[in-house]
Amino acid sequence: MIRVMLVDDQGIVREGLSSLLNVKPDIEVIGEAENGQVAIEQAIELQPDIILMDMRMPVMDGVAATEAIRQQAPQINILVLTTFDDEDYVSQAMRLGAKGYLLKDTPSDELAEAIRAVHKGYTHLGPGLFEKMIAATPPTRMESPPELEELTPREREVLALIAAGHSNREIAEALFISERTVKNHVNSILKRLNLRDRTQAAILATHLHQR
Repeated sequence: MIRVMLVDDQGIVREGLSSLLNVKPDIEVIGEAENGQVAIEQAIELQPDIILMDMRMPVMDGVAATEAIRQQAPQINILVLTTFDDEDYVSQAMRLGAKGYLLKDTPSDELAEAIRAVHKGYTHLGPGLFEKMIAATPPTRMESPPELEELTPREREVLALIAAGHSNREIAEALFISERTVKNHVNSILKRLNLRDRTQAAILATHLHQR
């Protein structure tokens, strides 16, 4: 069972998310918080597997709460709940350790799949905002590493699909290989290019394509 905590300043949003998630057989909502400060206290007490974290909240926003929780309980994975206007918040939260983001109007099945993916250790990048975050990042900060030439043709294909925002499952379907094989390719790419996660890989690949 994946234990989830909801953080949003709007009670109706928390109620709706809770209703959507509690019908999933492998997901249980174990707590809620209306601001970042309460989120930190609840996270330490309840130790959820995943936190769905809103960004714009009173008392303490989601960025500050993400930083504090990742410092005090790094085993807790955080998924940002966001809108199209929150790309700056999302960028900060991702740099501080959030494992991905979801738009607030994400359908329930996709929401559940994102939670499952992050619980397995993947990073989840929702649609729309990723492109805005890429566009807002100066490409001059990203140099082409010489290790890029060491990637195999298949790894280059996987890297291109990561840059396009595809999940491991989608990459597996596109290349007619297993998800386990995709994961192995992703791990190899990150190791060869000395990158922390697939978000950095996607940003690198996108900037190299723009050069």
